Amino acid sequence: WGGFVRATGSGAGCDRHWPLCNAEIVPPSPTAHTLIEFTHRISSGLALLLVVGLVWASRALPRRHRARRAAAWSLGFVLGEALVGAGLGLFELVGDNDSMLRASYLAVHLLNTFLLLGALALTTHWATQSDPWQRPSAGAAPWLLGAGLLGVLVVGMTGAVAALGDTLFPAGSLTEGLRADTAPAAHLLVRLRVLHPLFAVLTGLYLSLMMWLVGRERPAALESRWARLLPTLVLIQLGAGLTNLLLLAPITLQLVHLFLADLLWIALVLFGATALAAPREHDVNSQRARAD
Repeated sequence: WGGFVRATGSGAGCDRHWPLCNAEIVPPSPTAHTLIEFTHRISSGLALLLVVGLVWASRALPRRHRARRAAAWSLGFVLGEALVGAGLGLFELVGDNDSMLRASYLAVHLLNTFLLLGALALTTHWATQSDPWQRPSAGAAPWLLGAGLLGVLVVGMTGAVAALGDTLFPAGSLTEGLRADTAPAAHLLVRLRVLHPLFAVLTGLYLSLMMWLVGRERPAALESRWARLLPTLVLIQLGAGLTNLLLLAPITLQLVHLFLADLLWIALVLFGATALAAPREHDVNSQRARAD
């Protein structure tokens, strides 16, 4: 819904007031932009309350349980989400503002959102695992997975900048848009749009290689549902991104593209958690040798 606020130019719907909207708890006679922004604030507030409830519920788990720590991180990130969202309105980084400060702010907003989603996913994943947590053994898998997570974060952040450029500087045709991307006189937000598809393709290729390498080291990791889902989501997301480009980024497709990015991120986080908990092939062979 935050993406819908940005795509419809509704970020200034509550003026520079926060947490009030137009200096009112419930704005009277709201415009369409005010309704969109006010709805986003209500949904964000409800999400905050739900995460607080999640932290309270996690107290049913033993002390130092990994799911309790993930729930605490979720609360920290959802509070950060509220503060970043408030800053967009208070600093007037909305509407027609085309500054690089706004672009940077949106990239950080997306980063925090992904970290929040990751913490929530890990809370659920770890809370439902009956096996005790084991510290990941040594090997290349943690580094490979870390690079993959970082790559997806960079793709998401460049996507936030590209989406802002599409909103503020819409192209009348694909040819016009491609010309603008390489024109020296074009706004920096327009010229930065090319980074997103470039990083997306490179990261998609890396994720395929990463899964193969992690699977060689930890074969059990490839038996999880996330290992089966992740390559499918990568292909669907790349297809959605290409379609988004060809159709000049309609709002509906922008939201679908962002939703798929969320699913891809969650699948990668949970694949990483599953892979790091799996034993290395070297460790399995050593155990078999000792048993023999």
